[in-house]
Amino acid sequence: MAMPLIRVNKREPCVPFSYPSTGRRIWQTETICRGARIQPVAGERRGPANAGENRESSVQQGTGQSGRARFRRGRSGALLLWLVAAVCMADAGVRVSLTTVETTEILRELRLTGTVTAQHNASLSVAAAGLVQDILVDTGAKVARDDVLLRMDAELAELRHAAARAAVAQAQVRARDAERRLQEAESLLPQRGIAETTVRELAANRDAARAQLQQVTAEAALAQALLDRHTLRAPFPGVISLRRTERGEWLNPGQAVFDLVGLDDLRLDFAVPEDYLSSLQVGAPLTFSTAADPTRELTGRVASLVPVADTAARTFLLRIAPADDARSGLLPGMSVSARLALATGRRGIAVPRDALVRYPDGRVVVWTAEADGDALIARENTVTTGLAFGGQIEILQGLAANEQVVVRGNEALQPGLLLLPTGDAQ
Repeated sequence: MAMPLIRVNKREPCVPFSYPSTGRRIWQTETICRGARIQPVAGERRGPANAGENRESSVQQGTGQSGRARFRRGRSGALLLWLVAAVCMADAGVRVSLTTVETTEILRELRLTGTVTAQHNASLSVAAAGLVQDILVDTGAKVARDDVLLRMDAELAELRHAAARAAVAQAQVRARDAERRLQEAESLLPQRGIAETTVRELAANRDAARAQLQQVTAEAALAQALLDRHTLRAPFPGVISLRRTERGEWLNPGQAVFDLVGLDDLRLDFAVPEDYLSSLQVGAPLTFSTAADPTRELTGRVASLVPVADTAARTFLLRIAPADDARSGLLPGMSVSARLALATGRRGIAVPRDALVRYPDGRVVVWTAEADGDALIARENTVTTGLAFGGQIEILQGLAANEQVVVRGNEALQPGLLLLPTGDAQ
């Protein structure tokens, strides 16, 4: 049974090609046979007419054919199906999405891994010695500013404070009495009913009473301050990350009892290699994502660059301030990955990542649409790539500006295939 002649381009002459495994020959166009990896037969060529059939395509059939013949027939059938599919693709065209190559600013993308840190992170300690009486929060509790976290046994401090208040009350009475005595003496002085020395003595007594009142008032304030130190309050809002004490434990001044981490004013800290230090600018935008939700793209800006190097790692601290809408879901200690676009100071050609087709032999190809009359046909371009940034790849060699490249539908293209641009062209 003869195999019909199949051609993609009717203007392309047919030549004989042979199968590498069996040596059988088939008359076909060069475009099809190159795709099917069939070897040409030197010295023979056939014109582009419809006439002509496969001269060596028949396979002997019969009840006594060997397994080897059946295997060859199976290979021939598979190749025929492939050729028919290629012809159908060529006749109908391939739907693709196109974009126009433009000259753009080439950026250098810096990828970093860092940690979410809190601006406020403190180990809270007590300011007075005593026994722990009440613990009002535990690890993981959210607290507001001035919330009571711990109370200590303050019986002795309360007694001292009560005595100081009583001394203040007594001093106030003495000061008022001294003031009254002085006023009465001064009223008798014009009638010479009292000696001037007596008046001066009463004035000195009044001044001494006032000084005594000031002293005991200060002592009462000190007693109040010592009493207040038996209560530990949150200095800022946050979360208790660790509780370090138990009820009934004796505490000394300065002993840490809680670790408090603020949830406001979070920032991202990264270690940046010194090679990039000159390219970083405060206020530069970037994108980042967390390990907990890597698909969620968040934005931020460079807040500060600490100009002190880690001499061991040769890195600098880069601090990022997340945008207001990016703070939700961030927690201190989270791992984050960031991408920062750095200016290179040059312009060049870049195409979307989807426009590149990579082959096992190392070739990188970009398919372009070439005008053929009123139609567009596929053309293969081997390119040399450069920097990758923002979903684009720099093209150093192999493309020119204003060319139309295929960004979708380029997986199975062959040179010369008809292209049918879709409406989602970029």
